[in-house]
Amino acid sequence: MGEGARSGPTLYRFAPMRLRTIALAALILMTLSVPAAQASPDQVSVMMDDDQLLYRDDKVRGRTLVQMKALGVDVVRATVLWKTLAEGAALTNKEIGRLKGSKAKRRARAQRSRFKAKDPRTYPTRNWDRYDNLVKDAAKFGMRVYFTITGPGPAYAHSKAPASQRSNAGTYKPIPARFGDFVEAVGRRYSGTTRDENASKRALPRVSLWSIWNEPNQPGWLTPQFEKRDGQVVPAAPSLYRKLYHAGVQGLERTGHNLDADGIFIGETAPLGSDQQGPRNGMRPVPFLRELLCLKADGTSYDGADAARRDCEDFATGGPLKATAFAHHSYTKKIAPTKAPASPDEITIANIGALGPLLDAMSEQSGGKIPSGMPVLLTEFGYESNPPDPRNGISYAKQAQFNQLAEFLAYNDPRVQATTHFLLRDVAPLKRYPRGSRLYWFTYQSGLVTNAGRSKPAVFAYALPFVVFGAGEGTTGFWGQLRFRPNGAQDVAVLMWRPDPRSPWQLVGEPAPTSARGYFSGTVPAPGPGGEYRAVYVDPESGKITHTSLPATP
Repeated sequence: MGEGARSGPTLYRFAPMRLRTIALAALILMTLSVPAAQASPDQVSVMMDDDQLLYRDDKVRGRTLVQMKALGVDVVRATVLWKTLAEGAALTNKEIGRLKGSKAKRRARAQRSRFKAKDPRTYPTRNWDRYDNLVKDAAKFGMRVYFTITGPGPAYAHSKAPASQRSNAGTYKPIPARFGDFVEAVGRRYSGTTRDENASKRALPRVSLWSIWNEPNQPGWLTPQFEKRDGQVVPAAPSLYRKLYHAGVQGLERTGHNLDADGIFIGETAPLGSDQQGPRNGMRPVPFLRELLCLKADGTSYDGADAARRDCEDFATGGPLKATAFAHHSYTKKIAPTKAPASPDEITIANIGALGPLLDAMSEQSGGKIPSGMPVLLTEFGYESNPPDPRNGISYAKQAQFNQLAEFLAYNDPRVQATTHFLLRDVAPLKRYPRGSRLYWFTYQSGLVTNAGRSKPAVFAYALPFVVFGAGEGTTGFWGQLRFRPNGAQDVAVLMWRPDPRSPWQLVGEPAPTSARGYFSGTVPAPGPGGEYRAVYVDPESGKITHTSLPATP
C-alpha cells in the first residue's frame, strides 16, 4: 500500500464521469439489506478498524464509533476471528497440560466437556463480549455491523499439518464441518433472539451483513495455497475455500440468516499474488476465482482426473455458491490508483471495472456456479503514510489525494455498491523487532489519524472527498461527497476557485445539490486558466463555512 511521491494538489486528468442512475438503488437495497426509505443510487460508506473496535477498552471503542459516525460512516466491518472467539473453549490435552495449577486444568476440562461448537452459550462468555459490545454500541449510533467470519481457528479446527508445513499449522486445512458449526454459533448469537448474559439481559441486536473467510487467496489466512495431488501441483486454496464457504452459508441458514433477509458476501479476495506455486505463495484473484468454479484458463470446465484433483464434486453435493455480492480488497500497495497492476490476473482499484464482467463471464461459463450480476463491494482499501512508515508509506498529501481518487474511480463503476476504508487510526509498530525493519512495520499505517490521534489530511479528504477534471473546452468537471452530513439531508456543495495559493477564493458556478448520501457532481465554466478548486459546506443557519475540501487542480 502506498508509494512515496511529492505532495501538492492532484496532478491527474480524467475522462468525463458516467453519472449513476436511480436504478442502482435496487442493487444497494439488495446488497446491504437497507430499508427502502434509506435506499439511494449511491455507495455505502464502510470503515474497518478491528484494533480500535474490538481489541481495546469500552472507552476506545466508543470514541472510535463517535469519530466514524462524525465522518459519515454507515457500516463498520469487523473480523470474527475463530481462534479468538473459541479461545479456551475446548483445549486439547496437550494445551491443558501446559496450564499452571490443578484448578486451572480442572476448569479447562469442565469447559471442554460442556462445549458444543454450535451452541454460543457453551463458549466462554467473556469471548463474546467484544463482539456483543460492538453490535450494541453501533446500534446506538445508528450504524450497522458487517461481520467477516474467518480463521485461523483453534487447534481442534484444523487438520494436522505434516512436518514439512509445521509453520502453516495455524492456517492448514481448516475442517469445513467444524467451521460450519462455528458459523452456526455466531449466527445464532446475532440472530436478534439471543439474550446478553451481561447488563440488561436484553436480546442482542441482529447482524444481517456477513462474509465468509478473509483473503482465502493469501497464505496468512489459508494454507496450503498450492499442493501436490496425484503427482501434480494444483491450486489447493480454492477448493478449501469452496468447502468452507458452503459450510459457512449452511451454518448461517440454520440460524435464520439467508439471502432473502441478509447480505451474504463471497470472496474477500486480496488483489495481488505470486508466480510461484508453493504452500505459502498467494494466488492472484483471477486464477483463484477460476479454480474456485473449476474452470480452466480457456473458460471450459475441468473434468476427469483434473476435476478430481480439485474436488470439483463439491458442486454436485453442495450446489452452486450462493451469495448476495462479491467482496474484494482493491489495494494497490504504493502504486497510484490509476496505474494498472503488472498482471492482468490481479485486480486493484485501477482495473476494478473488469471484475463485474469477469464474474458474469465465469457465472455463464460455469453454468451458474456463482450468481450472475452480483454487485461488487470494495471491503478493504487504503494507503499507508510516511510518516510514520518509511518502508511502505507515501506522503500525507499523496495519501489523501490517492484515497479520493480511488473513491472517484469506484463511484464510476456501476457494479461497485460500497467502499471500505481501512483504518481509522494507525497501528503502533511492533517494537519487539529491530527499529525500521520489515517486521517492525508489519502493522498498518493507513489510518486517517496517527496512532497518537493527530489528524492527517486524509481525514478531511474522507469527510469531504473532492475531485476535479477537465470536462471539455473551457469547462471543469467536479465530483465529491458531503459524507459527514446525515443521509437524506437536502444539502448543497459550494464550489470555489482561485488562480494561485496567494489569491483569495471566489465562488464559481451554482451550488451543487447532493444526493441522498451526500454525493454531488457536475461541470462549471472554468473561471480562468489553471488555478485550484475546492468544495465547501455552508451551514444554512449561520451562513458560515464549516467544512472545506482539500484543494484540487484539473
